[in-house]
Amino acid sequence: MQEGILIVDEDKDCRKQMAEMFIDAGYNVTVTNSIASALYGVLKKTAQVVVLGTKFDELGAGDIIPLLKRCNRNLPIILIAADTSLGLLRKLRCEGIFYHALRPVDAKDEEEIRQAVHCAFANLQLRPI
Repeated sequence: MQEGILIVDEDKDCRKQMAEMFIDAGYNVTVTNSIASALYGVLKKTAQVVVLGTKFDELGAGDIIPLLKRCNRNLPIILIAADTSLGLLRKLRCEGIFYHALRPVDAKDEEEIRQAVHCAFANLQLRPI
């Protein structure tokens, strides 16, 4: 089964940039700005890793992360956020995000996110079924 990444973000340019980056790296990529589509992808197990922005469908990441985790408690979620408060980040870590990164600006930033996704897939392979 090909490794599937779901990119959920309201920012069209960011979705496009991230999708191109992961397609070039050989991943099966799905993009959306809809919570319903995100939940469907997680429930159908087409997405093994979620790359999540901070806002979509007028809800924030703090609202959707618990929903995604209820669908799949082992789901690695990589949060891409630049303007999130420290208090909210602590809460999201408690909800179970795998990694937090800033929006990529240059190639070095993209490499950090690629490495986080690689580690998320490696972590999934180490988990007992």
